[in-house]
Amino acid sequence: MKSKRTIRIGILGFGTVGQGVWKHLQADLSALEYRLGAKLELVSASARDITKQRDVQVGPGQLTDDNFSIVNDPQIDIVCELIGGTTLARELTLQAFKNGKTVVTANKALICEHGEELFNAARDCNTHYFFEASVAGGIPIIKTLREGLVANRFSLIYGILNGTTNYMLTRMEREGISYGDVLDQARALGYVEADESLDLDGYDAAHKAVILAYLAHGRWVKLEEMVVEGIRDITTGDIAYAKSLGYKIKLLAVIRRDFDKNAVSVRLHPALIAKNEIIAQVDEVFNGISLTGDVVGETILVGRGAGQDATASAVISDIADAVVALLGAPPPVISEEDEETYKALADEVQLAGPESVSSPYYIRLRVKDQPGVLANIAKVFADHSISVATMIQEEESDSASARLIFTTHSASESNIETALKVISELDISIDTPFRLRVFKPGK
Repeated sequence: MKSKRTIRIGILGFGTVGQGVWKHLQADLSALEYRLGAKLELVSASARDITKQRDVQVGPGQLTDDNFSIVNDPQIDIVCELIGGTTLARELTLQAFKNGKTVVTANKALICEHGEELFNAARDCNTHYFFEASVAGGIPIIKTLREGLVANRFSLIYGILNGTTNYMLTRMEREGISYGDVLDQARALGYVEADESLDLDGYDAAHKAVILAYLAHGRWVKLEEMVVEGIRDITTGDIAYAKSLGYKIKLLAVIRRDFDKNAVSVRLHPALIAKNEIIAQVDEVFNGISLTGDVVGETILVGRGAGQDATASAVISDIADAVVALLGAPPPVISEEDEETYKALADEVQLAGPESVSSPYYIRLRVKDQPGVLANIAKVFADHSISVATMIQEEESDSASARLIFTTHSASESNIETALKVISELDISIDTPFRLRVFKPGK
C-alpha cells in the first residue's frame, strides 16, 4: 500500500481562533486524514505570552513566542496566519511565501489593504493563499463565488457581514435596549473587537465587502473610495419608527454592478430593509449574504459569522484545500492567484460615484418648535428634487423643540447630502440631521 504524505501545519497566533483550529483538528484528525488521503501533523503555534493559561493545551515545546521560527521551519508546509493586524502579519506572510509555504488566513484587514500584493507574491513563489475565514466566518461565501456559482455574473451582492453590530441592533429592536446599554452587554460577552471602531464604525464589515467585490468583479476598492458608516448614531426611536413603517434596520454591505455602464458601487452602511426580506430576518450574531447571479437568480447563505468555532471551521476548510493543492490537485476554477482571470473580470470596471446612486431615505431632524419650520424644510427638499413620502412630528419634553421624521421617495445621494447640509445651517436646526438609506434589493 502506498504510504500517505505527511503535511505539517504551523499556526501563527494562539488566541481564540488559533486554539479553535488546533482543538478541532486534533478532535477530527483521523476522519480528515481519511478524506484527504494524507497524514496531518500540528507542529507548533506562536503566542506573545507562552506562559498564559489557555483552554487548549499543546505538547511540550510546541508553543513558541517566535513567529519567524514557524515561517522559517523547513518542515512546515502550511502556515495559518491568525495574529491579525496588517504589519507583522504582512511580513510573516511574505516570508512564508518566499519559503515556498502555503498560507491560510482569517485576516480580512490584511487582504483588504494588501491583497493584490499578497496574491501576486503567492503566484510568483508558486504557492497558494487561502482566505475563506476572512469573510462571514462559517458561511462558505468565497467557495460559493469562486466555484459553486462560477457560471454567474453578479449584479447584486448584499448582506450582513458583522455579527457584533447585528447582535446589538437585534437587542435594540427586540427589547428596546439603548445603544449604550447593549454595547456594554456586547463588551461583557466578548463580542466587540479590542479596537471597537472596527465593529461600531463599520470597518470590519467594509474590509469583507472589499474582498467580495474583488472576487466578484476583479476590482480592488479602497476604503476611502467607499461609503463606510457604522451604527453609533442609531437610536431605539429610529428602530421603532422603522418597525412602524414595515422595516428593520441592519448594517448592510451592498455591492451593485451595472453591466451596461460597466460600473460597480461598494458600500457599507446601516439601512432600512423591508422586514419580510430574508436578510432582514437574520438576527443575533448571524451573518447573511444574498447573491443575485444572471444564471441562478438569487442565492442566500446564512450562518454564524464569527466566534471560535465558526471561524475555525472556515480555517480548517482552507487547510483541507491547501492539503489537496499540495498533493497535486488543480486549483479552483477561479483561484486567488489567477491574475489574468481577475483582470478579465474587472475589464476596466469603473467605480460609481454618489451622483449615480439613488434610494428612498429616512431622515430625522431636531428643530425649533415654531411657525414656519415645516415650510422652510419643505422648500429645501423641493429645491433639491426630494419628494416626501411620510412625515411624523413629535414635540419634545421642553416644548421648545420638535423631532421630525421624514421618509422620501427615491432621491439621489448627492441631492440628499446637499439638502441636509442646507437644513443644518438654518437657524431652526438644533442637531445635525440624521439620515438612513432605505435599501430595496430590486433597485
